[in-house]
Amino acid sequence: MIILVLIGLLGGLITAVSPCILPVLPVVFLAGGPASDASRPAPSANRAVRGAGAARSDVLEADPPVVKQPRNRRPYAVVAGLVISFSFFTLLGVTIVTALGLPEDILRYVGLALLVLIGLGLIFPPVERLLEKPFARIPQRQVNREGGAFVLGLGLGLLYVPCAGPVLAAITVAGAQGHLNLDIVALTVSFAVGTALPLLAFALAGRRVSERIGAFRKRARKLRIAAGGLMIVLALGLALNVTDAIQRALPDHTSAAQKKIEDSKVARQQLSGLYDDSNKELSRCEDGVGELRSCGQAPPVEGISKWFNTPDGAPVDLKRQRGKVVLVDFWTYSCINCQRSLPHIKEWQKAYKDAGLEIIGVHSPEFGFEKKADNVVSQAKKLGVTYPVALDNKLTTWNNYRNRFWPAKYLIDAHGTVRYFKFGEGQYAQTEDLIRELLRDADPSVKLPPRTGQADAELTADRTPETYLNNHNIVGYVGDPLIDDKATTYRFPSDLPLNRLSLDGGWTAGYDYFTAGRDARLAMRYKAKNVNLVLGGRGRVTVLRDGKVVKQLSIDGTPTMHRLIDDKEAHEGRIEVRLTPGMRAYVLTFG
Repeated sequence: MIILVLIGLLGGLITAVSPCILPVLPVVFLAGGPASDASRPAPSANRAVRGAGAARSDVLEADPPVVKQPRNRRPYAVVAGLVISFSFFTLLGVTIVTALGLPEDILRYVGLALLVLIGLGLIFPPVERLLEKPFARIPQRQVNREGGAFVLGLGLGLLYVPCAGPVLAAITVAGAQGHLNLDIVALTVSFAVGTALPLLAFALAGRRVSERIGAFRKRARKLRIAAGGLMIVLALGLALNVTDAIQRALPDHTSAAQKKIEDSKVARQQLSGLYDDSNKELSRCEDGVGELRSCGQAPPVEGISKWFNTPDGAPVDLKRQRGKVVLVDFWTYSCINCQRSLPHIKEWQKAYKDAGLEIIGVHSPEFGFEKKADNVVSQAKKLGVTYPVALDNKLTTWNNYRNRFWPAKYLIDAHGTVRYFKFGEGQYAQTEDLIRELLRDADPSVKLPPRTGQADAELTADRTPETYLNNHNIVGYVGDPLIDDKATTYRFPSDLPLNRLSLDGGWTAGYDYFTAGRDARLAMRYKAKNVNLVLGGRGRVTVLRDGKVVKQLSIDGTPTMHRLIDDKEAHEGRIEVRLTPGMRAYVLTFG
């Protein structure tokens, strides 16, 4: 749990300095400053009165007692209210609203109403006293004084929408589905605290400015009115979605840092354990076992942004496929491993569709460009995919199946039970035999065609592994240190070992891909039969092997895989790729 809390805290800190936080900053700054009118200190003075006719001795009146003013704790009250409100309603808001049958936007409306009331309270003291009245029975007077600030924090917590990331997504999904446990609560509170710490610093800065600068003290009343007006304007801006347009216009300078923290391997492992155990039986079965087993009820195909290759784009409901054998294939179009498995799947569809086999492709993207429906549809058409495909852009179905691999195949029997799954390539003959067995189980009288006869792909022994071209998970890089998100000139090292990659010329090493600059070249020493590179953008590509030009390509359009080397036998050599400036390189794959 300690690691989970740290992930939540760091994720919250990064979120708190992103553009998503901007709408609440002015309000927090001003709210942390001027206290209520009732708490303003009364002036005190030492008065000396010289008695008439008295000698040189001065008769001094006793100084009135100095009353120590209570410290302004409004910043802490505002942030405490925000943390409590955000944590509570993020986890339980959906449950409460659903149980009471209230409109889905009710919490947002309550937050807007509170923001307007607090604004009116800063402008009109009687309204503020009315808001603080519920706190009057609390013994500590200081808590009573800061009741309005706490209510402001509660309102901001209902309206506070941090930039979405894996941590917030895990919290939101758990809250929406009612899957709450101690880990989820710890993650939520630590995330809220992480986002609140910079806000607290900002509120304390506002308090310090109001206390130290004389102009602010003299004009405290006017500042309160200005702060109240700003809160009302913010409420209107949120209601009309004006703040959304402002945020979209600003660059998100924290996205790379957010991904590195929240989407790291450690974070993924920790966050994956937060979900419920409804599909835990899938983890009980083993990958590629050559026999049918019962791996639990097939999870639904849901959270899909779009379907294609179905009548009018209608979704495919697994429950309505009872009586059929279903093959669910997780893939993504630029993955070479997925592409190599597609011929087998297409042949199975052709051979066994009339015998009761239904194939569903679940396209779960690995890169951002693979989320665009037009890209997927066009590339699927080029690859000859004609069976139904679901765009799982939010990876909802991917998570339902506890999947972690591209490609991955799940066989579901006629009763809706997962009986077998295979991760990665290979074992096609075995998978086909099990398909045939399930079809006979579903209909003993079925007449099956001959086996398709496709042999497993012959893979090069000790072939070079897939190599990503991004600063998030690149492995095997040698040469000058990579500089994140900044155009930099690199130089090839004097020696390039096997399975190692290096850069030369101008490159920008980004989170999702490398962008070619002037004289951009990349080189890798590999062992494989073929070499592929996922490229995007527009320009020319020159491919050299062992110093000799072997291919030239013109690239223009959607990022996709391009075959650079295609040999009949495995080859060990040095490949060099020269790219036009502006082109994007995503991943090198080998077969």
